[in-house]
Amino acid sequence: MLSMKTTRIDLHNHTTRCNHAEGTVDEYIERAIELGIDIYGFSEHAPMDFDPKYRLKFEEMHAYTQEILEAKERYKAYIDIRLGYEVDWLQGHIDTRVLEAKVDYLIGSVHFIDKWSFDNPEFIGEWKRKDIDEIWRAYFEATTAMVKSGKFDIVGHLDLIKVFKFMPKTDIRLLAKETLDAIAKSPMTLELNAAGLRKPIGEIYPSKVLLEMAYERDIPITFGSDAHSVAQVGFGYESVKKLAQAIGYTQAVTFQERQRELVTF
Repeated sequence: MLSMKTTRIDLHNHTTRCNHAEGTVDEYIERAIELGIDIYGFSEHAPMDFDPKYRLKFEEMHAYTQEILEAKERYKAYIDIRLGYEVDWLQGHIDTRVLEAKVDYLIGSVHFIDKWSFDNPEFIGEWKRKDIDEIWRAYFEATTAMVKSGKFDIVGHLDLIKVFKFMPKTDIRLLAKETLDAIAKSPMTLELNAAGLRKPIGEIYPSKVLLEMAYERDIPITFGSDAHSVAQVGFGYESVKKLAQAIGYTQAVTFQERQRELVTF
């Protein structure tokens, strides 16, 4: 009996150009090859005129593109390398140079609520000064706006707001419903991001209950380890894959020149 070929995808990964990662592009790729990853994407934190400390600079966009494309050519016999950006949704600060860049995909992510970097340990004290349920509502309102903007291909770490385990009293399914409905009506793909397993919350983004809601809405998925070091390449993939399969998913999405491709994982 013939076995169906499966494809291992990892589209959310960073480089030292974001100023908070370590390891060379070649080291990341060689580790991905060792792990049997078929399609490996770099999605550096896109430049923005806010919070420049934690992202690529505008003047580095060309060098970043060239570095990844040269690596793509160099390793093409062993692995399929894709080029992308992770773009922060912060209205008034999203640059057309990023949105119009020639890439395979754009990940849209919410890391800020009213310019507060809620997932940064440096600013964790703000959590104790705010109403947790209001924070969660504001987060999902921002995520819904990001989805409805139509500017991105992938929803990055859907429930990142849970990172430090400050959980709301309101049912999370109610807080996220409008966002998931918006994703279902959009052409966007939902990222299963393993980085949450490395954080205080100790679970993937999104949670099982939200992934079940996504499956009910026929929202497609993709995979990302959100690696900021070589050791994190492919992190948590088997756990994430098993969860997706248990819920009912058998296929995932990858991107080439902003066009979706469906593969069996």
